[in-house]
Amino acid sequence: MSVSSELHGHILVITACANDEEASQLASALVARKLAACVQASNITSTYRWKGVVETGKEVRLMIKAKRADYSAIETLIKSMHSYETPEVVAVPVIAGSKSYLDWIDAETNPKAAHS
Repeated sequence: MSVSSELHGHILVITACANDEEASQLASALVARKLAACVQASNITSTYRWKGVVETGKEVRLMIKAKRADYSAIETLIKSMHSYETPEVVAVPVIAGSKSYLDWIDAETNPKAAHS
């Protein structure tokens, strides 16, 4: 895959926030800046190892629908607004999807328009 083709397409970015307020603020910022067409939030329970200790806690998972070309800006925004020392920021490529839905993502994600 060439470098230029890696920047095209759509991604699903996943992160988890400490609480509903943080998740809502991050989701709103992503959509307002046109870095995401849609952000879905759901309450989850996570079990993980942190600094050598197994922890279990409640979190809010965000599923961010976006364009691959915007990943760096999305990661930067998440890290700047997140309360965690090491927030989860994972992007999964969309390998197939409804053309009308993917076209909608394209139409709703244009960072230049958000700053005009």
